Amino acid sequence: MKICKTYEIEGIVQGVGFRPFVFMLAKKYLLNGFVYNRSVGVYAEVEGEEELISKFEFELQNHPPVLAHIDKITQKTVPLQNFTDFKILKSKASFSKNTPISPDISLCPDCLREMRDKNNRRFGYVLINCTNCGPRYSIIKTVPYDRINTSMSVFEMCEECRAEYNDPSNRRYHAQPISCPKCGPKITFTDIRGGFKTDTEPLEKLAKAIKSGKITALKGLGGFHIICDASNESTVKLLREKKRRPAKPFAILMASLEMAKEYCDITECEQEALLSREKPIVLVKKRNALNDIIAPHTDRLGIFLPYTGLLVGICELVGRPLIATSANISGEPIITTAKEIENKLGGIVDAYVDFDREIINFCDDSVVQFAGKNSIFLRLSRGYAPKSFKTSYECKEKILALGAHQKSTIAVFNDTNITISPYIGDLESIKSIEMFERTIDTFRRFYDFNPSLLVCDKHPHYASVMWAKRQNMPIIEVQHHYAHILSIMFEHDIKDEVLGISWDGTGFGDDKTIWGGEFFLCDLKHYKRVYSFKPFKLLGGDGSIKNIDRIAFSILYPAKDNAVAAAFLDNFSKEQKYLLEQSYKKDINALLCSSVGRLFDAAAAIILKQKSVTYDGESGLYLEALYDKSVQDRYAVVIDKNGMVEYIHWFLGMLEDEPKVAASKFINTLAALTVHIAKKQRKKVVLGGGVFQNRTLVEKIAELLEKEHIEFFLAKSISPNDSSIALGQITYALNNL
Repeated sequence: MKICKTYEIEGIVQGVGFRPFVFMLAKKYLLNGFVYNRSVGVYAEVEGEEELISKFEFELQNHPPVLAHIDKITQKTVPLQNFTDFKILKSKASFSKNTPISPDISLCPDCLREMRDKNNRRFGYVLINCTNCGPRYSIIKTVPYDRINTSMSVFEMCEECRAEYNDPSNRRYHAQPISCPKCGPKITFTDIRGGFKTDTEPLEKLAKAIKSGKITALKGLGGFHIICDASNESTVKLLREKKRRPAKPFAILMASLEMAKEYCDITECEQEALLSREKPIVLVKKRNALNDIIAPHTDRLGIFLPYTGLLVGICELVGRPLIATSANISGEPIITTAKEIENKLGGIVDAYVDFDREIINFCDDSVVQFAGKNSIFLRLSRGYAPKSFKTSYECKEKILALGAHQKSTIAVFNDTNITISPYIGDLESIKSIEMFERTIDTFRRFYDFNPSLLVCDKHPHYASVMWAKRQNMPIIEVQHHYAHILSIMFEHDIKDEVLGISWDGTGFGDDKTIWGGEFFLCDLKHYKRVYSFKPFKLLGGDGSIKNIDRIAFSILYPAKDNAVAAAFLDNFSKEQKYLLEQSYKKDINALLCSSVGRLFDAAAAIILKQKSVTYDGESGLYLEALYDKSVQDRYAVVIDKNGMVEYIHWFLGMLEDEPKVAASKFINTLAALTVHIAKKQRKKVVLGGGVFQNRTLVEKIAELLEKEHIEFFLAKSISPNDSSIALGQITYALNNL
């Protein structure tokens, strides 16, 4: 029997070859009708034999294009239309713009093959792309995802590209960034020191500069990389000096998996991530150090494989591991224009390669590591974000969540969809705050989104909170650490009460002190703080976050009569000791804090004799590098009658233990404490907050919880750090309106 059906398909279904997929599927099953893009997804009408339409539906739902993600298909049977063929129609706008934007995707195997094929017209064309790969989010201005709405609109297609673009059987059918050497963006090399610019063999010139020890820059999908020879120690040292980055590890671009395995031990999960279409930076165990200053004092190396034709090209020309770090000034977002490279990094970069396709939306590299088989995202960006979730919430409000101050992201709720932005950065500079506001404008533009409700943190001095209060709009404030737990509850669709363990570096507590070591009994509407770490004083306020020996001083000062503690305190100069004592005794600029992140800092100050840190998470990395699995001992778990975790005896023990033993016992104790409280509560355990980026700690906790048969949940497709706060804020709003 002949029937006609309509299909409304929602999800990531634009810019991923979905319409030609429907077209080819219809042809395969002798069906007639049409398909087109619209602002809320893809719409199709299909007419034919009922049995063949059933087969069409099965493939539609179960075998979509590789980059597609279907959230929902709404179908209904309608009267016969008597179509005579199947057509792909032009995109149509609809009242609501709500189609998720696809992230930028790495170069696909087919394009890589063509780029290397001397008989192919795109041989050597490093900006090659197709429907299955290339830029998406970074070039789009609004939906629907059509060329006119991207930064490719200024490039007129040549006849050959246009023929491919209009051929539904071609994998470049409606690939919006389609181009070739004839009609695509032009690549140029600029020698800043020599003062010249050329489009003749730009990559060859950049490779020559790199091999000679120069510091260079190369434009990527969502911004520039700073690139230099990772094996040239003097160049790496110079980069550290010029960039004022004394210790933070650099990411390494490896030409191939084989090259990566020369220097690193790579697990199956890590290999899978390195080779995935997202191609994030993956933290792996280093074995053969290129030089000691790439990632000092840590046993990890952040590596990734080339994800654009440009990166493939430069890797092949240089033939060595390359430092490929984000091109930015410390504390600012990644640079996206050649002008900024010259104005901001002209004193660092000697030469650069650019191309004249505008980056509309900046997007940094994603960073991930693995604790066993559990992925832990340190940064969710290129390849993974924007990240959309289809929800069952029905809410008339259009909600904008503003996230946290550090590792900022925003999130929007619009017509049942939640979308999280890519990583923005720390809102500690004018440029970062501008990018925060620009990202809000981007999402407004994408979806014609005008929020009716703002959700933000409770910290009165966060830039995002201050921005919210200037908007003259309804606001809901959500406690920072509760938002961490809510984000993971949303991700795993948990609706009952859990034990939420939220550990991070800083966050504004309900008692107006700094929290960060919290144990909540909570559900989607309420939370109760049942345990926490005994607060200590941050002497010098935020200055302690960098000068971590002050935290150790504050923790040990109450035990100053203990000989071992007194010896440690005597390491401070007489003047410094006096000032810290006065701060402690008189509560001068001495904020109370319960942060586990700061306890890691104090442990590093005692165990490693470290006075300061230069980047977030540095202490944790150093302690992880010392961890010895053969050490099974731990310090005693002590909780007072008020539910406060006591820990001064841990630090007194660290003063007497060998560094490896002390670091191992500290991590073992945190894991044992987690399990001790989890056994008391006997509920599902949710672990959120930046401290749970510590792979060794997560592995130890997972091992102990599994042994006790306690169900636990970690951030899986989102980050445990402050990048997930916006998702937690929206979750709270949707459950409490």
